[in-house]
Amino acid sequence: MQLSSHAHKLRRVWLAWIPRYERQLSAAGMLLGFATDNFMFRRVDLPNTQIVFVVYLALAAVSILILHLINAHSDPETERPRWQSFLPFATQFALGGLWSGFLIFYTRSAVLLASWPFLLVLAAIFIGNEVFKRYHSRLAFTATLLFFAMFSYAMVTVPLFTHTIGAATFLLSGALAIAVFALFLYVLYLFGRTSLVASKWQIIAGAAGVYTMINLFWFIDVLPPLPVALAKAGVFNAIRHSGDDYLGTAEPQPWYANALISPPIVHVQRGAPLYAYTAVFAPVRLSTRVVHAWQHYDRRAKRWVTVSTVAYAINGGRDGGYRGYTIHHDPEDGDWRVNISTDDGHPLGRIRFRVAEGAPENLATTNLD
Repeated sequence: MQLSSHAHKLRRVWLAWIPRYERQLSAAGMLLGFATDNFMFRRVDLPNTQIVFVVYLALAAVSILILHLINAHSDPETERPRWQSFLPFATQFALGGLWSGFLIFYTRSAVLLASWPFLLVLAAIFIGNEVFKRYHSRLAFTATLLFFAMFSYAMVTVPLFTHTIGAATFLLSGALAIAVFALFLYVLYLFGRTSLVASKWQIIAGAAGVYTMINLFWFIDVLPPLPVALAKAGVFNAIRHSGDDYLGTAEPQPWYANALISPPIVHVQRGAPLYAYTAVFAPVRLSTRVVHAWQHYDRRAKRWVTVSTVAYAINGGRDGGYRGYTIHHDPEDGDWRVNISTDDGHPLGRIRFRVAEGAPENLATTNLD
């Protein structure tokens, strides 16, 4: 009896600690989801990746539903179960895991600036933990985030089944997300009609805003065309095949040379070519076209001028990405970039470099895999 009483006291103290630190637990849950995904995700078309995404979506939806059920049917004068404090933590853990998974695949496309909508949502989650204190507001907030997650997941996953990317596939993704979210709202209605009615217009407005925002970003070519992503890219003085390998020859670059701070300097003799190499990942049985747009910076006009545009077809399924390259002969001195995109204009990445006339020195050949 004494041991049982002691265990009961410990449980009461532990459960009393949870509501006090609910906001901190929610934030910690989101960060834990981030850390978990960094170890678990490799390819978007693998079954284990899809299972993790589905589990996260289910956990977020179920935790929201249970919390809504408790709040809808609890007597205000009756003490609610302490374990319900775990539910916001579970929701934030699942949403954090989803955002991190999407960000992992978006950042692999090498267009970091295109990922800012997801960063904005993550900031909103942190702010929401402090601002949205009333349950109805929190219901609308988390339901809106859940719709964002559903739409994001559909954009990544639907192409795996249609084996296509483009406007039609994107619109189908949005339609499926709306249908699943409508089913979720119907279940919310069954669990607690009065509580849902109080938040109905907030949820509809939030979901409509998310749908409009994602469509806007897609059709102005801001979002990369997931699940297609850039795996590797670079510029070389020469590229050749050796069996199944691609070998690139280039000058060694200092450690600080990168596209943002100090683009690599490439020496090219008059009349010699440059090669832009890319390895683009696409899921199995998905075929599309990749475009290399070679652009030179016109210092007088202060603008980038497209010198040549070359497209080639790729086939999905290879872990390291489908490999290909384009050639530009006799590039003039100055700043250059090669914009890499799908043939409908959605960005995959960019190679920046500076051309200087002269014989390249200390050329080294490396395997590009």
